[in-house]
Amino acid sequence: MDVSDKYAGKRKKRRYIPGLAALKFKIEKDWEIDEAKALYESAKFKIKVDKIIYEDCIKGMKKLPDNSIDLVIADPPFGINFNGKGTQYNRNSDLVIDGYNEIKDNYEEFTEKWISQIPRILKETASIFIFSGWTNLKDILNALDNTGLTTINHIIWKYQFGVFTRKKFVTSHYHILFAVKNPKKYFFNKIEHYPLDVWEIPRKYKPNEPKNSTKLPEELIFKIIDFCSQPGDLILDPFIGNGTTAVCAKSKFRHFIGFEINENLKPIINKNINSVKIGEHYRPYNTFLPTKEEIFKKYPNLKRIFTKNQLELKVNKNK
Repeated sequence: MDVSDKYAGKRKKRRYIPGLAALKFKIEKDWEIDEAKALYESAKFKIKVDKIIYEDCIKGMKKLPDNSIDLVIADPPFGINFNGKGTQYNRNSDLVIDGYNEIKDNYEEFTEKWISQIPRILKETASIFIFSGWTNLKDILNALDNTGLTTINHIIWKYQFGVFTRKKFVTSHYHILFAVKNPKKYFFNKIEHYPLDVWEIPRKYKPNEPKNSTKLPEELIFKIIDFCSQPGDLILDPFIGNGTTAVCAKSKFRHFIGFEINENLKPIINKNINSVKIGEHYRPYNTFLPTKEEIFKKYPNLKRIFTKNQLELKVNKNK
């Protein structure tokens, strides 16, 4: 057979042009501020939402209705020798609220118990993000598999600080496990053209302020909310801590529910939640995208190609 016959009719591959896909990228789901606000205000639930419940999350989640949660963001205790007041984080221990509970017994059993509550309460389109150090990471991975959840991404959160070590490399990252109930139906709004699974987001410190043992950056929680939920959705945080997930949800036109066993944190959580207005940090996602000029600056050759094609198009129209 003639080689030309073998390949006859096959589409010729287009030449790859760096930056062109970013220039043409469109976000599938987007809402103007008034649209997002309307979705938030019209959302209806079988339970009372936008509240923190001060009880053990394993007991509390058993009371939640089936298929009621759109997104779970969980930062559970890491099961390490940590009381929340260590000097390794360069903090004034007097400002760390008493009552932090670390898991000192069987971490594998604890992990299996709380994660086993998740599949029932998740909607088919829902997902869960779990933060973990590396020490007990295997227990979380095993629990996800054992409870029938499907891991989609193993994200690395790289931050700017790590505790000094003498005979090993300094750990300056956390693991974020992104898992779903239904791998064929989960909601994912791709708001960036090329979203990587390594997130470089600095820790932010607020000196001289009372706090829980650790606090996640709002930018980190915003990113999860933006990619994996819609305005009006209900977000659950089983270990609410400082209330960061609730703060971020409220300021992005999402509803929230959280559990916390340390009632000493109640004044801080209430203060943090009341410090933001509903929808305060919401922006339509098209405003997140780089402008044409920014893309051209990053890919100079693309600008030359684009300018040439525009000129050719103008000439053809004049003929």
